[in-house]
Amino acid sequence: MAQYDTNIETVYQPLGSYDEDEETDENELPVNEQDLLIHVCPENSKGNWNHIEDLDDFFTRVYNYHQRGGYICMTMEDVFQLVQFLFIAVFAYFMSHCVSYTVLFHDIEYNKSHKVTLDEAILPMDQCIDGLGSSFMVILTIIFLIVVLIRLAKVIFNISKYLYIRSFYVNALKIPTGELANMTWHEVQTRVLEVQKEHQMCVHKRELTQLDIYHRILRFKNYMVAMANVNTIPLKHDLPLLGKYAYVSIALKFNLDAILFWGPWAPFENNWHLRNEYKSARNKAKLTRQLESRIFWFGLANLVFCPLIFFWNGLYFFFRYAELIKRQPSIFGSRRWSNYSRLYLRHFNELDHEFNARLNKGYQPVSDYLNIFTSNIAVVIARNVMFFAGSVLAVLVILTVVDEDVLNVEHVLTIITVLGVLMTVCKGLIPDEHTVHSPELLLRNVAMAIHYMPENWAGNAHTINVRNAFSTLFQFKIVYIVEELLSPIITPFILLLCVRPRAANIVDFLRQFTVEVVGVGDICSFAQMDVRRHGNAKWQLGGGENAPTPAPPKSQQAENGKTEMSLMHFQMTNPEWKPDSDGNTFINTLRSQIQRDISRSMMMTTDGQHSLVSPSLALPSLVPPLPVGPYTSMMSSLQGPLFTPTSGPIPSLRLRGAVSQLEGPPVRAVSSSLLGSVQSSMDSGGMLGDGASMQTSLSRHAVRQVDECTRELMSNEMNINALYMHELRWRRGNSAYLSTDDYARAVWQSPEGSTAGSTLGSAYGITTAHSTSTLPALGQGHEVMPEIQEEGSADDEREVDTSMMSPPSLHHTDSAPL
Repeated sequence: MAQYDTNIETVYQPLGSYDEDEETDENELPVNEQDLLIHVCPENSKGNWNHIEDLDDFFTRVYNYHQRGGYICMTMEDVFQLVQFLFIAVFAYFMSHCVSYTVLFHDIEYNKSHKVTLDEAILPMDQCIDGLGSSFMVILTIIFLIVVLIRLAKVIFNISKYLYIRSFYVNALKIPTGELANMTWHEVQTRVLEVQKEHQMCVHKRELTQLDIYHRILRFKNYMVAMANVNTIPLKHDLPLLGKYAYVSIALKFNLDAILFWGPWAPFENNWHLRNEYKSARNKAKLTRQLESRIFWFGLANLVFCPLIFFWNGLYFFFRYAELIKRQPSIFGSRRWSNYSRLYLRHFNELDHEFNARLNKGYQPVSDYLNIFTSNIAVVIARNVMFFAGSVLAVLVILTVVDEDVLNVEHVLTIITVLGVLMTVCKGLIPDEHTVHSPELLLRNVAMAIHYMPENWAGNAHTINVRNAFSTLFQFKIVYIVEELLSPIITPFILLLCVRPRAANIVDFLRQFTVEVVGVGDICSFAQMDVRRHGNAKWQLGGGENAPTPAPPKSQQAENGKTEMSLMHFQMTNPEWKPDSDGNTFINTLRSQIQRDISRSMMMTTDGQHSLVSPSLALPSLVPPLPVGPYTSMMSSLQGPLFTPTSGPIPSLRLRGAVSQLEGPPVRAVSSSLLGSVQSSMDSGGMLGDGASMQTSLSRHAVRQVDECTRELMSNEMNINALYMHELRWRRGNSAYLSTDDYARAVWQSPEGSTAGSTLGSAYGITTAHSTSTLPALGQGHEVMPEIQEEGSADDEREVDTSMMSPPSLHHTDSAPL
């Protein structure tokens, strides 16, 4: 039995004394009225929101109510999904049993006086119904009716729940439905936390935190993300000719969720409690056999219903995409984030709208990167096919314009349609002639957007191996459709041959990485974002007090810095949340180091001299005083003023409309952000000069709101941190690396009489041509760059961008500051 804290925090008051005149039972035992407590519900409560039993379901419905637009939108969506299901089934039967195709296609002489009408092509009602008489159709009809009744009951149940949640929004949260689009989830969550204090929705804790709500909404998703991260569940498979292939279909995810979380005899007894037997190592053998048996029966059931599910998938995708083939055939050449990427790239405790927003921001950078990989053979073939297909299509179009009877010729319309589709497909294979191929730069853009990238991709962005590996995350839509069509056939074999042998690993994972939290229940320990237990020293700064002691074993560490990334992301989207001491130390250390690096790079200039990084740029190039790697130079592309000076009073701005998908609070304190703190430190150091008083005033007022563009820039702070953490990890294994960007700046950017070049040289342990007569020793095979003498003032000096050049092997001194 689960052990809960007996010191329950709730609202209790002494029971008032009885009236002396009131009759009492003589046999009643005396009661010490001062020791008797009774829970008092608020008198102004208008709904039953006290001591909610299943808070996981409740908070999930509260979240979905906000994200899906309220009661009417959710009800209409559920009803239309049921109608869509009925339509596909009924329309498929109608087309197969109620249409006379011999009459429709003129296979028989029916009527020569006029064109065939719909009434003539449709069979009578009695003939349509006769098709249901076969035993096969009777079985299908029974299955269909059972599914319809189940879905109908689910819709009715959900609608009743929607009314309950609507009442909670209106009466408890004081949020009318019309205001949902004008409120972020952070605002709704803040009100939920306040309502908890009044209504005591959770009886085990008087006050809830933001993390408690996230844990309940994302309990099972956190488990799946963690199991994918440590490779407990096999998601990649070795296939002949294809090599490693990641396959995660919707049907496979559904089966895994049913087996592990909510299905019959699942390890979880309910939404919040793992069965006690799974918490003991003595039951491992027994539980492994039970889980293997459960996976076997699920796989067998999928195999039995495979033909029916395959037929249904075919109908669904045909009705959904058939029209697009004619209207927009290029849709199949577009890409989408794969189901595997939605597990690999997701942070712990990241809600759907936060995750989707991050993926949407990364869509264009990823598309730009993958579009630089083209096949010359495919381009040549596509251009010639377009020429021939275009020629024939042009002739047919001209003949159609001259005489529309050409369309009545057999197969002419079909040929025009096929040629149009073929030309669209070929056009998608031909790259834009103005495309600039910069794979490393584009991959850095991708890393900033998606936050996760394997270590061996750095420096290999131009290789086909990296391209193929990235295609598993960002796949063609046609590949997704094929995977889903074949899912009924593939899923049973993955369950039986791949997942079933991992049953023992799954049992171990549930036992080792499940912790009980008061007021929340059993959660995945990775979701606590504990850098001491699940952190990785490669993604953390320094040692000593800043590093976990003792270091967690390899089996306890999350891969790819997911613990550190998740902690940073959650704290930024929920700035009011207070992490534990280890997490707080990690966040503050990382932010301080980034701030120092940015400040140092901006202090490499003195009055009257050409600056290395213009102080007018609120987000300068991130040039740490350590040898930097392939990620750092990306920061130089993020330019623009953080705080724009304005005249007159600063208006109090509030975003309105379509803000429900925004991450974090709608208004964030300027000085609480990394960029705001950097700006404040610059102001205090007098780096902005006399003309920046308004900027200084802005950065020192934490409650002042900023314009929407500035808010968007500040929201990208997580991207900066992610890129910096990748750079930090890269430094651990490449300590002697100096990027070509910094080498070029050291050599080219010191005008006569300036000390900026020598400052940078000393910071990196090198000496520029302006400070001494010799250059730093280059690696073998590299020529020494001669000293360049330029005419003109420092303002006319140009900076050479060598970010795409392969870096020379430079030597730096051991005295470079850390």
